[in-house]
Amino acid sequence: MSLVPMRILLDHAAENGYGVAAFNVNNMEQIQAIMAAAEETESPVIVQASRGARKYTNDAYLRHLMLAAAELHPNIPISMHQDHGNSPATCISAIEQGFNSVMMDGSLSEDGKSPSSYEYNVKVTKEVVDYAHARGVTVEGEIGTLGGIEDGHGAGLTGEEALKHLTDPSQAERFVADTGVDALAVAIGTSHGAYKFTRKPTGDVLVMSVIEEIHKRLPNTHLVMHGSSSVPQELLDIIRMYGGYMKETYGVPVEEIQRGIKHGVRKINVDTDNRLAITGAIRKVFSCKPTAFDPRDYLSPARDAMKQVCIDRMVAFGQAGYASKVKQVSMKDMVTFYMGK
Repeated sequence: MSLVPMRILLDHAAENGYGVAAFNVNNMEQIQAIMAAAEETESPVIVQASRGARKYTNDAYLRHLMLAAAELHPNIPISMHQDHGNSPATCISAIEQGFNSVMMDGSLSEDGKSPSSYEYNVKVTKEVVDYAHARGVTVEGEIGTLGGIEDGHGAGLTGEEALKHLTDPSQAERFVADTGVDALAVAIGTSHGAYKFTRKPTGDVLVMSVIEEIHKRLPNTHLVMHGSSSVPQELLDIIRMYGGYMKETYGVPVEEIQRGIKHGVRKINVDTDNRLAITGAIRKVFSCKPTAFDPRDYLSPARDAMKQVCIDRMVAFGQAGYASKVKQVSMKDMVTFYMGK
């Protein structure tokens, strides 16, 4: 099966009550790990690249890595997604490079730091939706501002101020109507990176009730959880054991993600967990084999460690076993679908 628009994967996930992990990619070993996990679990998969990844890797390399994945794994439906596009220009350039799904994150201004206005968010997101749908490309938007309630990750907001920037369910309903997005990322207290929570999160810092209320209002809209790595303690322990330093930190418990899946979450972004697995595996090689200098000696176990994280998430989110059940739909078919709405 070749590359599949993300809307098709999310529609199938909704019909069958599961979620799809969206894994970030920066290099060959990461995409190999994702695809090996998808093969082993027979899972559909979303592979995504941030602006930073596109700059680091180069669009041409990313595109050919994706084409290689599709060629080598024809039985796996794959969506190639632009993560956190900061402007219509970023999203349009991704589409021109072959991405079949893009995120226009208009919740922040183009600098990617300061919260924007609702009007700005609608304007830039609708511009991307119009351009993308005319080409059969899926669009994810965001309403609310991603950032930790405890310490203001992301938008630099803290405590009560951060709570004000969680997604407002009534505004989410209006935003979907105003923009026509296929998927909606919501702010519930999570943040990017390893340092999400200083203690196991409870409802005061991880506000899952927001998702439940939005799903009641928008039962046919695919919801997205960003910053949803679980930051397993065993991965932190490996890094610490072999010379690394990680402060005490907690991620989003898998059981909370599963709760979200029951209430309309169809895409779950996972990046930090894979970074932790890779880093721990490399540190172990350098510590146990100080004479190692061949990159294959430490990148191979790093790839294996990331593969296991991907397998664990694919199984936990319920996408395992569904690869062969996803219908092949072309971009041309998607254009017809969007134009007929």
